[in-house]
Amino acid sequence: MPRAKLIQGSPDEVEAAYYDALARADLEALMALWAEDEEIVCIHPGAVRLIGHVAIRNSWEEILARGGLHIQPRQLHAAHTMTTAVHNVIEDIQHPENARADVHVIATNIYMKTAQGWRIVTHHASVAPGPAPTEPMTETMLH
Repeated sequence: MPRAKLIQGSPDEVEAAYYDALARADLEALMALWAEDEEIVCIHPGAVRLIGHVAIRNSWEEILARGGLHIQPRQLHAAHTMTTAVHNVIEDIQHPENARADVHVIATNIYMKTAQGWRIVTHHASVAPGPAPTEPMTETMLH
């Protein structure tokens, strides 16, 4: 199945599309956002490192089989160059029935500019203990 579909937009737009695809449990849309390079990496909270499309797709398929993930990224800290963007966010995860443990998720999403547009090359999410930081909701952009 060819995946060379051109995805227009900035790293910010690809990131918005990523979280939207997760919310809709749209595996095809989600995987279309990843680079075609087999060295892509995904690390889910508390899980092993996954490398390559097959492993990453299989993990997301299993996760999304239970329905969409409603995640709101906030407190973006970003570093951009002409070909790479690194976004670090706090992920607000809407839990069913307001069940909320005293933890928060910190994620790093790395994007690379490819011939097909900006694509995800790494997603690494980790659970951190304690309440999420309450720093201002301003975006920090480093160039």
